[in-house]
This record gives sequence, structure tokens and C-alpha cells, in this order.
Amino acid sequence: MPTITTELATSDRWDDVQHALTGGGDGASCQCIWPMLSNKDWNTTTTPQRTDMFRAEIDEGPPPGLVAYVNGEAAGWIRVGPRTAQARIPRTRIIAASSAEPFDDPSVWAVTCFVVRREHRGTGLNAALLRAAVDYAAASGARLVEGYPVDTRGEKQRANDLFHGTLNTFLGAGFTEQTVMKPGRVLVTLDLSSRTDA
Repeated sequence: MPTITTELATSDRWDDVQHALTGGGDGASCQCIWPMLSNKDWNTTTTPQRTDMFRAEIDEGPPPGLVAYVNGEAAGWIRVGPRTAQARIPRTRIIAASSAEPFDDPSVWAVTCFVVRREHRGTGLNAALLRAAVDYAAASGARLVEGYPVDTRGEKQRANDLFHGTLNTFLGAGFTEQTVMKPGRVLVTLDLSSRTDA
């Protein structure tokens, strides 16, 4: 049985973050900067620029996400943090029209990206990453965590289309479905205000 652990993405784990992101799919070119930029800004950046931006973000802190390890090898990544720090969220119309939370509230956090190396997909890493992300948000003073997952309705989809996470993963972690933003995309929330183990 493999051992799955998670760690915050700090400067000393940069190589592990890169290993997690570069195991297939768009992680290598995106560098998980997509949630941080408007479309206009995103379209003017190159992969090396995104890598530099991501490195600077991790070096500056606080950690913008977590790395999952399988038997000590970096295998997955999740981005989680205040919505106020993720510029794309309020600019995404379906989210802006669906969220009941004010976008200037730093106590509202969001999970915006999952990446799992190809050889570790289907092993429960996304669930482990999401649990760890919720714990990190709670320990950091978050009141609420939002997610914007894909409702696969049990149908197999391209891995690159699932970077938002799947609805079943979020529901399994205790999130509540709030509204369908568009066919196949759902806004979910987890209220941390009454949590006592943070």
C-alpha cells in the first residue's frame, strides 16, 4: 500500500513542485499561474515568465498550495489560497454571477487547481490534496473555502479538463453544492467558521 503525504509548497520544495507539475498535461506550461492572471495578462506571458512568476510567489510566501508525495516522490499539486490573491476568480463571469461571498473578503479561500502526475492518477491523490488544503485554509484563518469543480456525471473526461477537480472529490471532503454555474461546472463551499480542529 503506497504512503501518501502532503507538504506546503515552500522554497525548499521548488524541485518537488516542478516534478509534480510536469508529469503530463498542461501543468508544465501553465505553472499554475493561470488563476493569478486576467486573460489579457495570461495571453502575454511565456512559459519561462510563468515559471519565474511562480518561483517568486513561492519564495515570497505564504505557500500558494501543497505538494502530494507517494512514497516520498512528488506526485501531485493543489493551489489554495485567499480569493483576493487569485485575480482570475472575480473576473470569471460564471463565478462572479454564482458566488454569494464578497470578493474583497480575505477570509474566503478558493481551490483553483489540481495536477497529478500521469502515473499516479486514479489513486486518491486529489482527495488527499483537498483534505490537506482545507486543513491549511482552516489553520490560516479562512472562514469559507470555495471550489469550482467539474461534474463528470460518471463520464470519463480528458485529464486536462479536470484541473478544477471533480464534484465527487469535493462532496467527499464535506463541501456542499451551491449552484450550477454552467452545464458541467458547479460552485461548492465548505464553511469553516464552526470548525474546532483548526
